Amino acid sequence: MGLDITVLAVDREQLERTPYAERYALLEDAAASEDELGRDARPQEGWVWPAAPEAAWYGRYEFHHTCGSYKPHFWAGQAWEDIRGHVGQETRERLDAFLRELIWDDGTEDDTDAGPFAENPGLRPPRLLLTRPPRAVSDLARHWARAEPLLESVREYFGAHPTRPGRWIEDFDEFSVLLREWGTVVTGTHRRGWGLVGLPL
Repeated sequence: MGLDITVLAVDREQLERTPYAERYALLEDAAASEDELGRDARPQEGWVWPAAPEAAWYGRYEFHHTCGSYKPHFWAGQAWEDIRGHVGQETRERLDAFLRELIWDDGTEDDTDAGPFAENPGLRPPRLLLTRPPRAVSDLARHWARAEPLLESVREYFGAHPTRPGRWIEDFDEFSVLLREWGTVVTGTHRRGWGLVGLPL
C-alpha cells in the first residue's frame, strides 16, 4: 500500500463549466480504468482516450512499470537531487526547469495553484498531487524540448555517483524511461492546449 498517482490531461475550460461541487467526482470517474478494461484484460499503457463523446474532455496516461504508484516518481526526483550537482550547468538548468514543475522538490515555496478548485477560496480544495494549467504545460513542453537532447549525458553521472540503494529508481535507464514518459505526457497535453491534473488515486 502507498500513495498512488493518476495523471489526466484535461480540457480545463470544459471542466470549469461543471458545477464546483461536482468537479472532483468527475475527475475521479475519469481516473477509473474499469470502464475501458475487462476483468481479464492486461493493463493498458500510455495514453488512454475514452471513446464516448461525452468523455472527450480528458485523457489518462498510464505509466509503464509503475503499477500506478507515486513512489517511482518521487524517487526519480530524489535521484535527480543526488546527481544534479555533478552534471554540467546547461543540463542541470534544463532538467531543473522540467522536473521542478512535475516530480522534483527543489525546496522553494510551492506556487502550484488549486487548478479547477481555485475559484472558491472559502472551501478547502481536494488534494491534488499535480495541477498545471495549459500555459504551464506549454512551458513544460518547451523545457522538455530543450532538456531531452541532453538527457543521455546524465548517464555517466549515475555510474560515478550512484543513488542510495533501496529506491524504485536505481539507475539511469529507469530514470530516463520515466522522464521520457513525462515528456510524452506534457507534449501530448500541450498539443491539445489542455492542462494536467494528478490525483492521488
